[in-house]
Amino acid sequence: MSKHLRRALDQLRIDLLGQFADVEQMVQLSVRSLVERRRDIADQVIEADTKIDMTDIRIEEECLKLLALHQPVAEDLRWVVTVIKVNDELERMADLACNIAERAKSLDLYPLFPVPDELSSMVTNALEMVRDSVDAFVQGNAVRATEVIKQDEQVDEQNRIVIDLLEDLMLEDKDYIIPAMHCFSAARLLEQIADIAESLAEDVIYMSEGEIVRHQHGDIQLPRSKGQKSSSPMESEDPNEY
Repeated sequence: MSKHLRRALDQLRIDLLGQFADVEQMVQLSVRSLVERRRDIADQVIEADTKIDMTDIRIEEECLKLLALHQPVAEDLRWVVTVIKVNDELERMADLACNIAERAKSLDLYPLFPVPDELSSMVTNALEMVRDSVDAFVQGNAVRATEVIKQDEQVDEQNRIVIDLLEDLMLEDKDYIIPAMHCFSAARLLEQIADIAESLAEDVIYMSEGEIVRHQHGDIQLPRSKGQKSSSPMESEDPNEY
């Protein structure tokens, strides 16, 4: 690999790591604004989206420039293609975080509305999926990515439970209909964030194993490296660098 290509990949890695950190923080703050009814935190999330959008464009431009100028092959090519997909998924995740923040601001108008406790469990598991998918990507760890995919079923089940509870609340008191719909929307957005974390995990398996595992979660195979961590431009050659 040429020094110019290595330098370009290293810079792309740094930019993507920064985007990962910013988006993860947006998701965490958005659910905090929802659970704690904090309009100030919700506004902070919404304001942060501009930076995410700008970085999204810059990373995509860097990827296209790298492909045109350096024409990477094999694992490097697969990594750059994966970065393009992951970059788009991170931007979508940030948009969903903003939507959750908007729902939090709406719920703040109904301080007496009892948000189901089960929503907190759903929040915890969705955030865990986000963190684990990011870690799996940085490490190029297909085994960890597979575990993230398995977690999605639990979040889906929790979403169904929350919806059932919200329906009961609406039947119990018609004044709960509007806030319950806001809460329903927030739960659906959380479920979508978990779906994106699952997609990130699928990208990790493609990046490290060269296998496309979409639509085959019941029987994911990791044949090439048997799930062991593979070398990836996401990882610094110096283990103490990050």
